[in-house]
Amino acid sequence: MRNIVAIFIFSLLFSLAVFGQISVKPLDIKEKTLANGLKVVSLQDNTSPTVAIHVWYNVGSKDDPQGRSGFAHMFEHMMFKSTKNMSNEKLDRLTEDVGGFNNASTYDDFTNYYEVVPSNHLGTLLWAESDRMVNLNVDETNFKSERDVVKEEFRQRVLANPYGRLFGQYLEGRSFTTHPYRRPGIGNLDELNAATSKDANEFYKLFYRPDNAVLIVVGDFDQKQLDAWTDKYFGRLPKPNGSIPRVTAVEPVRTKEQRFNEIAPNVPFPAVAITYLAPKSTSDDIPALKIVEKILSGGESSRLYQSLVYKQQVAQQASFNADIRVDPGLLYLLAIASEGKTGAALEKALLDELKLIQDKPVSASELTKAKNQLITQAIQAREDNDGKAIVIERAIAYNRDPKAVNSEIPKLQAVTVADVQRVMKKYFTDTNRVVIHYQQGDQK
Repeated sequence: MRNIVAIFIFSLLFSLAVFGQISVKPLDIKEKTLANGLKVVSLQDNTSPTVAIHVWYNVGSKDDPQGRSGFAHMFEHMMFKSTKNMSNEKLDRLTEDVGGFNNASTYDDFTNYYEVVPSNHLGTLLWAESDRMVNLNVDETNFKSERDVVKEEFRQRVLANPYGRLFGQYLEGRSFTTHPYRRPGIGNLDELNAATSKDANEFYKLFYRPDNAVLIVVGDFDQKQLDAWTDKYFGRLPKPNGSIPRVTAVEPVRTKEQRFNEIAPNVPFPAVAITYLAPKSTSDDIPALKIVEKILSGGESSRLYQSLVYKQQVAQQASFNADIRVDPGLLYLLAIASEGKTGAALEKALLDELKLIQDKPVSASELTKAKNQLITQAIQAREDNDGKAIVIERAIAYNRDPKAVNSEIPKLQAVTVADVQRVMKKYFTDTNRVVIHYQQGDQK
């Protein structure tokens, strides 16, 4: 199967190189909305006897209660505990014991829960997801056990990792002044310790409800049977009274460069992050910024690697990231110094590369290569049912339209050399810059 897919991808990329365009069959997505507000998105594909079930909730780390950073992530863990009708670990038994898997993740803008199972277990998993949507046991025992798990994650990912504080605290905390994106999704120990099971119950009632969710089903099923199951298991759930709170804070436009010097006790080499506010996820500039990400940071042949790591040898790693979110996110350059090199040298080298791509148009071959990389990734992401469900889910999250997935490749193909230079000049200005230097030091 994978050999067939590889041949297919090669033929598509050959067509792109020769003819300049390729055509990808759009996903035949079906949509409906239940009376309680739950949106159901489905894509039937009977080529393999499996099915992917995703439940997407419109709540993420940006919705953490005030003084409770890390709460949405912690609550994600809670959703795997017992319900009125299922014991602890029952969801694992319903998936893993039949050869499938399940997991979840929390993002700034949403939280997702998903399973992949043999298709004859679809009805059971739909029932299980409907059960934990409204019947979760948010008791003191379950709450404390999962809070301890998240606190240990914080210790390992942030405190023990030499660059954990940079990625897990300072990058967002110093880049945003107003928007709740400034509170890192993993939170911090003080605010996690302050959280209570009462907070968890209130959070559950506010956000975990059918009119704040999308059910996505992709794979081997009969559409009439799926409709009957969704009506049976989800249609009976009541729509709660009251509105769902939404983030209204707006990050102000930056008017001058800001600089920060941060320290941590276990940093072997200096690091520098240079951040710029990004456009919203619905901006027409997103495809060009994705192209820029590949040109600057797409592997060892990319500009940053070739310049900073290979030629100048000032950095052991260097990257550019387009962290696109529903509200304005971040565009950031980041580098970790080679032995004996300084943060000042890193900053100069990063800004020199930035100025180069602003002042001189990228070559046609660079543009084509970046497009090929992104289109290959887009096609490979759709190889299996779970991959299709993921790209549909992202289209819902960032474009509020599951069918936006079908315009991803055409929009990438439409990007020009002029578009690349335009977005570089538009967003990467001196006044839109935050510079963070990070190095060894003793914290009080």
